[in-house]
Order: sequence, then C-alpha cells, then structure tokens
Amino acid sequence: MIFKKLYVQVLLAIVAGVIVGLASPAFAVELKVFSDVFIRLIRMVLAPVIFCTVVLGIAKMENMKELGRVGLKSIIYFEVASTLALLIGLLVVNVVHPGVGMNVDPATLDTKAIATFTAAAKKQDGVIDFFVHMIPVSVTESFATGDILQILFFGVFFGIALSQGGRAATPVIQFMDSFLHAVFGIVRMVMKFAPLGALGAMAFTVGRYGISSLFSLGQVLLCVYITCALFVVIIFGAAARVSGFPLWRFLKYIKEEIFTVAGTCSSESVLPQLMQKMEVAGVPKSVVGLVIPGGLTFNADGSAIYFTIGAMFIAQATNTPLSIFEQLTILGVLMLTSKGSAGVAGAGFVTLAATLAAMDKVPVAGLVLLLGVDRFMAEARSVTNTIGNAVGALVVAAWEGCLDRDKLESALRGESELSSVEAGGAPVPAINEIALAPVHAPLASKA
Repeated sequence: MIFKKLYVQVLLAIVAGVIVGLASPAFAVELKVFSDVFIRLIRMVLAPVIFCTVVLGIAKMENMKELGRVGLKSIIYFEVASTLALLIGLLVVNVVHPGVGMNVDPATLDTKAIATFTAAAKKQDGVIDFFVHMIPVSVTESFATGDILQILFFGVFFGIALSQGGRAATPVIQFMDSFLHAVFGIVRMVMKFAPLGALGAMAFTVGRYGISSLFSLGQVLLCVYITCALFVVIIFGAAARVSGFPLWRFLKYIKEEIFTVAGTCSSESVLPQLMQKMEVAGVPKSVVGLVIPGGLTFNADGSAIYFTIGAMFIAQATNTPLSIFEQLTILGVLMLTSKGSAGVAGAGFVTLAATLAAMDKVPVAGLVLLLGVDRFMAEARSVTNTIGNAVGALVVAAWEGCLDRDKLESALRGESELSSVEAGGAPVPAINEIALAPVHAPLASKA
C-alpha cells in the first residue's frame, strides 16, 4: 500500500505541518520539539555509523594507494561542484536582480535579531585553524561532541592500522561488523519517526514566520529554488551522464531521503540511511565512508548557491554597487569561509556574516532582510547538498573504477528493495539486509 512508504508519509506530514502552522501558529511553534527529538535521535547514531563505515572500508583495502586516490578524487569533485555552484548562483542573481528596487537604508535595519550570528562570525576560525581543528585532541571528546570531521580523521588512521594488523586485527574487524549491524538496526527504528519530525519542523516554520514572510521576499526565494533545480538538472545531470547512470532514476531511488531532508532541513537526518543505500547501489564501503560524511563539510553545493545569491541580494537591496572584480572577490572569500563554518549553528548566516565582514563592502546589517525566509531556503540548500553527496559517491566510485554496475542497475530498478514474498520466487535480499552484510570486497586493483 502506498501509504506505507516512508516518502509518502513524510510528504503528507509536510502538508499537515503547513496546515497546522496556518490554523494555529502558537500551537505549531510548540511542535518543533518533534523535529528536535528526531534530529537528536539521528545524531545519536551518526558517530558510530561514520566511524565503523570508514574503518571497515579502509581495513578491507588492498593497499593504501587506493585510499589516497579515493580521498584526492573526492576533494577534486567537491571543489569543482562547489565552485560551479558559486558561479551559477552569481550568474542567476545578476540576471534576475531580486534586490533591485527595494532601496533599503542599512542604518534603519534592526540588527538585534542577527546579533548571535554576527558574534559567531567574529569568532569563526580561519582556514588554517579549520585544518588544525580536524585533528582531535581527545578521541573520546570527538565522539562525545559529535565532531564528524575529527571522527572521520581518526577513523582513517584506525582503518589504516587495522589493514596493516594482519590476523591480529581480524577479531576487531569482525566485532565492528557486528556492531555496525546493530547500529543500523537502531537507524531503521529511528527512521519510523521521520514523518513526525518533518511535521514538527514544517509546522514550526509556518507558525513562526508565516506564509506572508515567504511571499514578501518571494523573488530571492525563487532565485535560490530555481538555481538549485538548474544545478541538479544540469551539473549533476552531466556528472551522472559522464559516470554512466541516469540521474532521474537515481533521484527516484533516493526519494525517501530527499523528502525527509526537505521536511527536516537537515542533511544529517538521512546520513545513515543514505550510506546504506549507496552501498546497495554498488558503491564500495570505503568510498561511501569517505565521500558521504566528508561531503557534510566539503560538498555544500546548495549552501554555495545560497551564499552568492544572499550576498548579492543584500548588495542590490541596499544599493551597494559592486564591480565584477568585487563580485568575484566575494566568490573567492566564500570558497574559503564556507569550509570554516562546518558544525556551527546557523552556519549559513555565520558564513555570510563572516564573508560580508571580511569584504567590508556589503553591509552586514543586510542579513536582517534574509532572516524571515532563511528557514524556507534551508530546504532547497539541504536537498541540493544531499543529492550532491549521493551523486558524488557514485561519481567517485565510477572514476575509481570500482562501481558495481550490476548492483546499481538492480537498485535503480527497485529489485534490491523487494522482499522474498514480493519477488514471488527465489529470495531477494531486502535493502537493509544487503547493506548490513559483511563488508564489500576490496576496491578493484588498478592496472
């Protein structure tokens, strides 16, 4: 039955959230607790999922050259995609001019609402500090605080150590295999609450900000949504074509994750489930473990689009003239500041505040103009980021020559999700059974 499908439940929950937000705004705001609880449940399992996946993937590699190749290709893909996102955002905002005609005087803006974000921007670390922060002072502290980048860093070293440990490392690998199996069992239970989390998040958004805030700045909002859609169709479509898989069928394959992210405005909310699905689709565990978690920090395509459109919108709205050189300079600063904003609450506002303050050209006070619709734009950002990470895993695997095409085609046809009863014959493993099987074979050796 269609109503038993998770993505349908999430979609209905989003609609219900909008209705509740319009009917009873005060009550709707209180429902945010459902979204908060769901996100906390997901974050509860993020650290063990990422750590075990990375460690097991690397431990099964034949040699460390494969790790270096996968890591380098991931970074290249992330940087190319993010740069294209920044450029496309800059192009669209210069064509549409969403802020022209608003004639806002920065001196008249009440900046109390953004004081938290501007204060955080002043404390934001530079690029060098960002890379130093990747190295954990204490591993237990990294797990306790959920610092994904530090967990990833330690996981890579731990995986290398196990790969060189010989027979002595076998019991550890087997234990981590079993432990990861249990953690994914928790993930399956947690995902049943995704519709409730989506309902709470959407009800809060409409109840707090109202539909009027959506219409009042509809043009810049439309800019972000259209640009994200174009980026998915054109850039991700081209990457998919080059890598040899159909983008539309792949998007249908991860539709549950897309709807969940749209409802919760959090890429983290589907990270464990997305990692499972990518393994089912033929991406080796080692590639999944590096690309998907790493993408949370390095591959923010939707956020990059928002950054350029947001900065240029404020400049246009406040009648701040910017030459082409100054616009490209903003783009260059964003390429750096966006990398340093990982893990900061309200990262979008913090990054924009840090960039505008560094430029000392566009008034930081203009951030107030985006405050009312930022929550609505977060949906487009998060969905685009999630699609970018998933496509990136397939692209890197295809580039590395280790993508299992047969498993990918089977997953895209939906065969990997059939139960033995639905198959009407020989048992077909369910998606979670495939994902939780022992770690994949090592990456194919290069000639």
